[in-house]
Amino acid sequence: MPLTDLACKKATCPDTKARERYTDSGGLYLEVMPSGAKLWRWKYRFGGKEKRLALGAYPDVPLAQARADRDKARAVLKDGSDPVQLRKDEKVAKRVAIGTTFEAVGRSWFDHWKGPRSGRHAEYVLRRLEMDVFPVLGAKPAAEITAPQLLAMAKKIEARGAVDIAKRALQTCGQVFRYAVAHGIVERNPAADVRPSDALKPRKKENYARLDAKDVPELLRKIDAYQGMALTRLAMSLMALTFVRTSELIGARWEEFDLEAAEWRIPAARMKMRTLHVVPLSTQAIEILKVLHELRGLSGLVFQGERDHEKPMSNNTILVALKRMGYAGKMTGHGFRGIASTILHENEFEHAHIELQLAHQERDEVSAAYNHAKYLPQRRKMMQWYADHLDFLRRGAKVLPFRAA
Repeated sequence: MPLTDLACKKATCPDTKARERYTDSGGLYLEVMPSGAKLWRWKYRFGGKEKRLALGAYPDVPLAQARADRDKARAVLKDGSDPVQLRKDEKVAKRVAIGTTFEAVGRSWFDHWKGPRSGRHAEYVLRRLEMDVFPVLGAKPAAEITAPQLLAMAKKIEARGAVDIAKRALQTCGQVFRYAVAHGIVERNPAADVRPSDALKPRKKENYARLDAKDVPELLRKIDAYQGMALTRLAMSLMALTFVRTSELIGARWEEFDLEAAEWRIPAARMKMRTLHVVPLSTQAIEILKVLHELRGLSGLVFQGERDHEKPMSNNTILVALKRMGYAGKMTGHGFRGIASTILHENEFEHAHIELQLAHQERDEVSAAYNHAKYLPQRRKMMQWYADHLDFLRRGAKVLPFRAA
């Protein structure tokens, strides 16, 4: 009798040494291993010899798909070709098209992987491969690279003090090898045998430098009086009001802003959490954006680079400006986020509202589609209160403003 889905689910191998076969039809059968693995096989004859074609594992390949794949293979056989040999030839063709050295495979993986990523992030990953990985492993056949060789490459990076880069290099190599496995270039992924946490030195997590709340008034006044580029001064002012990450700020594009709705919608591709993030804009933030619009060039970027207007300003621009103001080692762009979190928590705003506005809140696949609008009315009030509070601190008033109940 042909198999059913229920029969496939219940199929077992009672013998701990032999394999159990469950026959379907047309030469298709389900082979259950002593380990419990269930593999689809198709039995046929070619050139007078009995042969078998692997059609994947159940339940990844369901019964209906296995039958469809069997029918395709039967059509190949009917045309006079050997399905097994045809599959081998296809794998060889893929290897030839991609190349078998690690660098060739890595570049092919990169072309496939970079599609949905931001150009800035993709460029960074490729540069890391070209500087640290390809010089060591690039000329070697991908199929011959071992786990100790991957570890040696990462250790070489670690030796110069770049622990994070060493870990990321290992992770990227793992992605390249998974791609190679999928395309039949290698049999297994050697990176799976090396865990960065087991092989590389742990790095003590350091908090971003930031000022205490009592030092914020002077910081705000120094920003207002900053003698450098106007674009840099406005960038710091807007960061103080929105407390977004530096990369999110400098990559801002005009099409992300709706000044009438008082919203800045940062697309998922530019967010660390990879989901859309809404920043309610205070009246103070809108005024800064209007000034920035007056300075706007032909680029769609809000904070364009000084030399190349098609690229955003350097992520070190704000850090250098803070250093010029006397805050070297005391304050970073990320510090504005910590200051906002402290002040808002001290003034008893809801923790969930603050965390969501900081884009810290975890988002699963179900909630990611709508979480960007969660608590939006409350966050609007919170962001306007915060902007007003910064104005109050800037003026140096002695009486603290309590937020409305």
